[in-house]
Amino acid sequence: MRAARFPLADRDADAASLARAAALAPMTAGSAGWAGPAVAARQTAAAIGLEARVAPALAEVDVGRWRGLPYEQVAREEPDALVSWLTDPHVVPHGGESLAAHAERVAAWLDLVRAEPGVVAVCDAGTIRAAIGHALGLDPLGAALFDLAPLSVTELLATRSGWRVAYVNRKVPS
Repeated sequence: MRAARFPLADRDADAASLARAAALAPMTAGSAGWAGPAVAARQTAAAIGLEARVAPALAEVDVGRWRGLPYEQVAREEPDALVSWLTDPHVVPHGGESLAAHAERVAAWLDLVRAEPGVVAVCDAGTIRAAIGHALGLDPLGAALFDLAPLSVTELLATRSGWRVAYVNRKVPS
């Protein structure tokens, strides 16, 4: 996000972020840890002190051939494709995954771990937005309206009838 590029799953987390993530360790002690498959997500989970299992369902949306490209370049070279992808959650102009498919994948994982007590998941912002969208019954475009800061914390609570959002975008102390 900081580089204004579509994500690459094989990028390391930066040292400053990992040091900040360690501040979350007291909040997550004794929790069942999960991490998306991205290298940075796994490194962040370890920095928090979680022995996280990797959940492929927590991967960021697959942006296909746009992977690693600057947003500005894609907007300049493929403006119609980018607008189409951002306004219709079912299209896949980049050869990757639709926003709707990503949302369904994340929702299925959330419902799978729903009964596990104390689940902590470390993943990218798009996956967190998809989880919030599932909890609130929003489509992917509605969920995309949430602005999430890097290393922020969102808490979802399982209820008898679904999910409740306890908080979104709590920032980790610097």
